Amino acid sequence: MAETTRQQHIVAIGGAAFRAEPENLAVDRYILNLTKKKRPTVCFIPTASAEPAESIATFYDCYTRLGATPSVLRLFQRTPDLRETLLTKDVIYVGGGNTKSMLAVWREWGLDVVLREAWKSGVVLAGVSAGAICWFDTGVTDSWANHLAPLDCLGFLADTCCPHYDGEADRRPSVHDFVTRGLVPPVLALDDGAAAHFIGRSLHRVVTWKPNARGYTVKLRRGAVLETEWPHTALAAVSPR
Repeated sequence: MAETTRQQHIVAIGGAAFRAEPENLAVDRYILNLTKKKRPTVCFIPTASAEPAESIATFYDCYTRLGATPSVLRLFQRTPDLRETLLTKDVIYVGGGNTKSMLAVWREWGLDVVLREAWKSGVVLAGVSAGAICWFDTGVTDSWANHLAPLDCLGFLADTCCPHYDGEADRRPSVHDFVTRGLVPPVLALDDGAAAHFIGRSLHRVVTWKPNARGYTVKLRRGAVLETEWPHTALAAVSPR
């Protein structure tokens, strides 16, 4: 009998994930549940923030308490075999930080190719901020100190993604400006406390764990910016055991 093909999942988190709110791990539990494993293996990739010890420790603590088996991929120490490290995992979780620098390092190591292979094979991909936008054709990033800008990303998913839509004052006006000037394709804008779950390349649902968090599509229609709110599923709060 032929082996059943595993679904391809990506969960893009707008903000307020385990590092910012370790007391509410609702979206982290949601990600782990996609594996349908009792004790899933999860690899954290904190390249974008230069692999800070505090974030890694928080990740280990939170995901261990959720019943997962955590590990971390470091690229600023001696780097392991990437395929062997990642293709054996159930979940790959990418942290936030400087997206432009992260992608440059990934491409130098060929990690972008391995991540696509992992996704195609059914490993659940997830991440917050830089770890959310990296999967799209384009991301809206604050990699530059003084301004937001569009950035070419990995292209696993179509169009543009912007995190922190309600969490940073310049996000909404910048997205509207980029859309008006035709600098980006349609934007999936995610508030802090909202995440977009894709199955294959299609948006399956938006989930939220903060009361007013939402996800939006922002695009140009007849010369004007149209912002459309996605229906959302509110997740029950989950505290680490």
